[in-house]
Amino acid sequence: MLRGRTIEFIGAGNMAEAMIRGLLEAKLVTADQIMATDIVEAKRQQIHLRYGIQTVAEGRDAGLKASILILAVKPQDMEAALQGIAASVDQTKTIISVAAGITIAFIAERLPAKARIVRAMPNAPALVLAGAAGIAKGEHATTEDLQVAEAIFAAVGKAVVVEEKHLDAVTGLSGSGPAYVFLFIEALADAGVKVGLTRDVAGLLAAQTVLGAARMVLESGRHPAELKDMVASPGGTTIAGLYALERGGLRGILMEAVEAATIRSLELGRR
Repeated sequence: MLRGRTIEFIGAGNMAEAMIRGLLEAKLVTADQIMATDIVEAKRQQIHLRYGIQTVAEGRDAGLKASILILAVKPQDMEAALQGIAASVDQTKTIISVAAGITIAFIAERLPAKARIVRAMPNAPALVLAGAAGIAKGEHATTEDLQVAEAIFAAVGKAVVVEEKHLDAVTGLSGSGPAYVFLFIEALADAGVKVGLTRDVAGLLAAQTVLGAARMVLESGRHPAELKDMVASPGGTTIAGLYALERGGLRGILMEAVEAATIRSLELGRR
């Protein structure tokens, strides 16, 4: 899928670095197929030394060579980034954006007509190659463009194809979701300390428990409710704990958190 293609990252921040690492570790591309631009010299040097890829200060010239351009700048820097690459974009290039809240229409209005754009919403665990991303196809993007994006994000985790109108929901669930899980892990660890465990032991057990439970869901293909029932034996410790969670409204609170984040994403996208 990526054989013979060259990829340029516009912006070399954490998400770009995660994607570069994933692509190289999955052996989807070699270092000489990737280049990255960033205005911060120290960041360019770091990326070059760590991965052996070419780095440059500006995207304009490098964009002429790359067949895939990945927009990995902060949302507030997108306008300037698009101005920098517009002259090198034509209908042969695949444009992939990972900037939160920046719509396909916003990008298309600032690039030449019929630009092939795919918008993605990845999340922070991509940094450890365990991300979750929603990707949406623009009007002029091809099936191949979508397949390219799927392959790239599969290298750093899981990818699902959705309509662009659902990317705010993706943001509310998997984009913001890691923060909810971090809070959950912290709370589990605090509870462990409360009942007598040391901080180190409680923290390790809490994090590993969440990791293991998530792997059981993904690898077994079974519904979380079914797995929950497997653990909760009649009259046992687990059902007592589950009753406390239900009485405290954990399920409803999590649903409200996802909804609130989705609404906020919609608000930011209208700016």
